[in-house]
Amino acid sequence: MTATATRPAPPRRPHARPRRVSRQTREMWLLMLPALVPVLLFSVGPLLYGIALAFTDARNTRNHETSFVGLENLTELLTAEDFWSSFRIGAIWAVSVTALQFLAALGLALLLNENLRFRGVARVLAVVPWAMPPVVIGLMWKLVYHPDAGILNALLGTDVNWLADFSLALPAIIVVGVWTGMPQTTVVLLAGLQGIPRELYEAGEVDGASRWRRFWNITLPQLRPVIVAITSLDFVWNINQFGLVYVLTQGGPGGQTRLPMLFAYEEAFRYRFAGYASMLGLAMAIVVLAVLGLYLWRELRETR
Repeated sequence: MTATATRPAPPRRPHARPRRVSRQTREMWLLMLPALVPVLLFSVGPLLYGIALAFTDARNTRNHETSFVGLENLTELLTAEDFWSSFRIGAIWAVSVTALQFLAALGLALLLNENLRFRGVARVLAVVPWAMPPVVIGLMWKLVYHPDAGILNALLGTDVNWLADFSLALPAIIVVGVWTGMPQTTVVLLAGLQGIPRELYEAGEVDGASRWRRFWNITLPQLRPVIVAITSLDFVWNINQFGLVYVLTQGGPGGQTRLPMLFAYEEAFRYRFAGYASMLGLAMAIVVLAVLGLYLWRELRETR
């Protein structure tokens, strides 16, 4: 008798698993839908509309027929002296405020990380500016800088009009910007400091490293990812600043504090050139993303 060859049974098809995965995917999207809808309506939608508006001659007036103009707004923007002046002021503002915020916040975070008396109260007081709206901060500092009744002139014994002087207005608002944005930078850096293992400092002390050497060789390298993240966020927040500077100076005197967002606001709502203002916003967004991408790429490459 010859043995009959038995055909191997075909493998089972996993029917249940793909169906379970698809059901989980549907449930995930249903759970995310309440959060995605507002984002699409109030963030993505206006963003796409603003980008489309940048290539038109739209105006904030009645009975104006909007038409597509291509890159005409960009050409006009790049040849406008007011734009380059505003861009220069915005770059000085953003870089100065971001750098000074970081230095002041790092010093404060190092101080609050020490075992000091009333450290808890000091930490609460350090974040007070963070809880105040920009309009309130602007009004408060406007009183501080007041030429007649301001506390700054009273302390210095001068009668300087800080916010109306062509050479002092920009440094004056930079001080306000540093004071306003320092708390969140301090909180982030303080959290990073508390995450550094104490064993590293103990090993440094055993090796005879001074306090400065421990800070330079242990604290800063350990804080580097935190520093990259918070300085990047600070730069984006500062370059897009509007409310604080508008309350303080409204871009004056003579445009000396007219940041790019103030320039865009004036073009859109004072002169009613909505398409031109949209192109200005789009151009600034591209510049910020390019600078930020280059900075992050350089920093992350060095950390590897």
